[in-house]
Amino acid sequence: MYLNKTNLFLVISICLIFFFLTYNDVKSVEVKVIDGDTINLNGKKIRFGGIDAPESNYKGKKQTCILNNEEVFCGQLSKDKLIEKIGNNRVNCKIEKKKDKYKRLVGECFIKDESLSVFMVRNGYAFDWPYYSKGKFAKDQEYAKMNKLGIWNMKFEYPWKWKDKIKKNK
Repeated sequence: MYLNKTNLFLVISICLIFFFLTYNDVKSVEVKVIDGDTINLNGKKIRFGGIDAPESNYKGKKQTCILNNEEVFCGQLSKDKLIEKIGNNRVNCKIEKKKDKYKRLVGECFIKDESLSVFMVRNGYAFDWPYYSKGKFAKDQEYAKMNKLGIWNMKFEYPWKWKDKIKKNK
């Protein structure tokens, strides 16, 4: 079977229409990464429950870590890793009933069936925050720590401790 010009035009047109319909569908979900543990999904700020990532901007300060005796902005590294992971993918979140102390929605967000919280902790760009997680991400954190992934490859301060110091100095 061969395609004449009319049939070829129809096949290409159908393929293009399908592509643009699919493309617009993926883009219809607006995701903005605020930090390595917080996103804005269609205008709603969602904090990932049970994890804490280094801060890219907290009260005007950026959290740093030490890598090879040099200071690096590990909060920005964490944020960039989440941006890279999400890419153009559709993000779905399971929101908890209770908001956090800053009135943000708290939830666990996914790309397909993969938890972004697990991804961030397992790759060493966020930490299991036992106070809130009850150890839910402890095995993923142990994996990152043992393999010196992400921030586990650096000298760092846990984000919740770093934030406490910032609060005390103001």
